[in-house]
This record gives sequence, structure tokens and C-alpha cells, in this order.
Amino acid sequence: MNLLIVNGYDKLGWSKLAKYKIQPICEFYSDQLKKINSKIKATFIYPSMDLKSTFDDSFFHSFDGMIWTGSSLNIYDNTNEIKNQISLMKKVSKLPIKIFGSCWGMQLYTVCNGGVVSKNIKGREIGISFNISLNNKGKGHPMYNQKPIIFDAFASHIDHVTTLPKKASALSDNHYSIQSLSNKNFWGTQYHPEFNFQYTGQILNARKKILLKEKLFSNNQLKNLISSFKKPSKDSYSRSLMDFKIRTNELANWLNYIKNN
Repeated sequence: MNLLIVNGYDKLGWSKLAKYKIQPICEFYSDQLKKINSKIKATFIYPSMDLKSTFDDSFFHSFDGMIWTGSSLNIYDNTNEIKNQISLMKKVSKLPIKIFGSCWGMQLYTVCNGGVVSKNIKGREIGISFNISLNNKGKGHPMYNQKPIIFDAFASHIDHVTTLPKKASALSDNHYSIQSLSNKNFWGTQYHPEFNFQYTGQILNARKKILLKEKLFSNNQLKNLISSFKKPSKDSYSRSLMDFKIRTNELANWLNYIKNN
């Protein structure tokens, strides 16, 4: 299976994480996918780092599907880096290729297809997104085959979808926002099914200053949370986080979907 992974970060955004020696997002995402299907071959592109990169339609025809990663960008800032990703997403949205978007990927798809994304007045949702609940459409959607009806997931975002893209349906939500949506060729999650405890803990550590500034945690709370992510216990965290198959269920289902459709 040949996949294209689109890096959602710009140079500045990633540099703030790279100094903490966090594994590059495309490499990490690819590694998680290969734990599901070892035969996956992944190609990476960086539209917000290489602003001169261009791709004609024929380039995408060689891939079975596309993954769009998360990002530290905010879609409403409308920088050149963001405009480059908008242009690319609008192009591929018209093609028959199937796309999975994590967090930023879902937000980007939404804006490029008639929806609205804005800063959430409830603030940042980071670390764990609790009690995500499937709605009736979600319960019957192939993305959630064998997924618990209510589950927790790793998350890192401050923006959310407020108006769905055209012809898309919301599949899940929680107290914070819409947590997933889909249409014919696009599946997206506001949370990160590709993340694990270690990677999320590294992101929390890298963003410690802003999390403390926003008073989301006290210094001790954040320190204890990061420590617990290094050695997570089933007594402290739900099975939907502890079990790899449940945690990455959406990705496994998407891989099966693009294989069979």
C-alpha cells in the first residue's frame, strides 16, 4: 500500500518542537501505520516548508491514499504557508483519492470545502480528549467499526470546527467540540488516533511554557501528567488509550477502506 503523508507544520512551528528532539511528525505517523500494516510505503511532502513545491494531478494517482498530519498553525491566520496548504487541499479534494486528516488536517479540509473553523472559546484541549461519544451516524460508520461508543483519545488543539464542510457529516463529539467528520472521500478526526503516551508527553513538555501561561495546569499538575505518560497505568487511563488496536482503530479501518474501495 502506497501512501502520501502531508506534513501540516511550517518551519517555525516545527522548530519549536524539534529542539526537544521529538521525532518528525511524518516519520512518527508512518511508524504507527506500519504497526498496523507492515507493507505500507510512505512518501512525505512539506507544503508549508517548501513553498515552491508544486504537484500536478498525475503525482497523486500513484498513491492509494493521503494522510494529513496535525500542525501548530491556525487556519484563520492566512499566512503564505497556510495558503499553500489550502491550495493543495482544494486540488486533492477534487480528485478521487481518499484522505485521512488528523486535527489540522480535518480543520484544513473543512475550510477548503465550505465549512468554518475558529478558536474555541473554551480554550485549549491538550493531552487527553475525554468522553468522545459517537452519534448515530458515527455508530454506523466504517471509521468506527469495533470502536467503543464512548472513548478517550490523545489531543492537542485550540481551534475547532463550527460549521461542517459541504456534504459532510459529524460522527462524534464531546463537551469541547465536534471530534470527527466524514464524507465520501474524506475521514477526519479532531483528536490524534496516531498519537501515543510517549509522543503526547513530549508535546506537553515542549509546550510547557504556554500551558502554564494559559493556566491549564499548575506546574506540579503538568509535571505529574508528563511523568504518568512515561509509565502509563491501566488504573489511571482508559482501555481506549492503553490498547493500541482500540486507540488506532480509526486508522486501521481507513486502511481497510481504501484497500477495498
